[in-house]
Amino acid sequence: DHLAGLPAKFAPWRMADLTVAHRIVYDVRTNWKLIVQNYNECLHCPTLHPSLNKLSHYLSGENEPFRPTYMGGRMDLSDGVETMSMDGTCSRDPLPGLAEADRRRVYYYSVFPNFLFAPHPDYVLVHTLWPEAPNRTRIVCEWLVHPDERARPSFDLSDAIAFWDMTNRQDWHVCEMAQAGISSRGY
Repeated sequence: DHLAGLPAKFAPWRMADLTVAHRIVYDVRTNWKLIVQNYNECLHCPTLHPSLNKLSHYLSGENEPFRPTYMGGRMDLSDGVETMSMDGTCSRDPLPGLAEADRRRVYYYSVFPNFLFAPHPDYVLVHTLWPEAPNRTRIVCEWLVHPDERARPSFDLSDAIAFWDMTNRQDWHVCEMAQAGISSRGY
């Protein structure tokens, strides 16, 4: 009931079959709710994330109607872009079973209260938020890939890891600044 139609919507990604290819744990000096709020809007993307905005314009795609237990939508990859990586190119095969349209999209969903996931054409990026204090959150970020892709001798996910680590750190910085602002006496 909590996930409603999400399992059916994302069945082609076969997430249960994917394996963790990389994990980064972040300690962010902000409330977890500010991270969820930041994740669910991209009006800040052109100025804070110029690399992301170049690969996937912030006005592309569409959101689905808000649900009590989750929210999200998609953004479309720009022409010539294969995935969200440092240069938009991809040495990996798309996840098996994806429709051609989903090979041109990245989805961003928040499942309340603390799970963020982003199915890409060639991997799935997930963030699990663990509140440590009112002003501190531990974020476990994982890149999930198909096991056949990971078993290839030429497998390399460093381009996607570098891209999202850079983008995450940009987001964590503005979330920490927002935390400082709401912690002020003036607020």
